[in-house]
Parts: sequence; structure tokens; C-alpha cells
Amino acid sequence: VQLQASGGGTVQAGDSLRLSCAASGPTSSRIIMGWFRQAPGKEREFVSREIWSGGRIDYRDSVKGRFTMSRGNAKNLVYLQMNSLKPEDTAVYSCAAKYGPGGFEYWGQGTQVTVSS
Repeated sequence: VQLQASGGGTVQAGDSLRLSCAASGPTSSRIIMGWFRQAPGKEREFVSREIWSGGRIDYRDSVKGRFTMSRGNAKNLVYLQMNSLKPEDTAVYSCAAKYGPGGFEYWGQGTQVTVSS
């Protein structure tokens, strides 16, 4: 499974961005997707993740009400709509995928999001 995230950029606090992630290769409808981010000098943290393929989504507390993860019309396309961005949202955002209840197995290269105050 190959993952490609895109849509990052440099914005001001309060602006919005939409990230996209396309999964390609040997995938199935059972694929479970997630978004993660890593800020400089910090560990990678989850941003949002499906609990099951195309189903309920969990968000980290700091992005609830501001970020929305959704599936695209294409089966293996996911989005992360990020509104009311804050400087603390600055990080490299990556999408990830898995098929089972364990940890995410497949990772794509990230896209940089920089939010200036």
C-alpha cells in the first residue's frame, strides 16, 4: 500500500487547509485510515483515525471541533479539513493505513503545515 499526502502549506492563524491522502497499490474496502502529525522536536501524535473502515472517527482533543476527516468519492481517498488553524498545529502531517485492530502499518510521506501567528 502506498500513501501520498498533499495539500499542506503556510497559512495564518485562523485560516483553513484541506489535506488529501490517496492510497494506491493492493488495497481493499476494509482499509482503515488515519492522520498523524509530528512537530519539530516532538513525537508523532495521532490527529484523527477511523475506528473501522469508513466508520466512526476519533480525534485528538486539541483538534475536536476544528478538524474533520472524511472519505472521498474514490474508495481510497481521505481528506482532513482543518479550520481555525493555530500555530500549535504546525507540523508535518502524514496519513497512515491498516487493516486490523492493531497499529497502523502503512505510512506515507508527510506534507508540511505551517501556521503563523
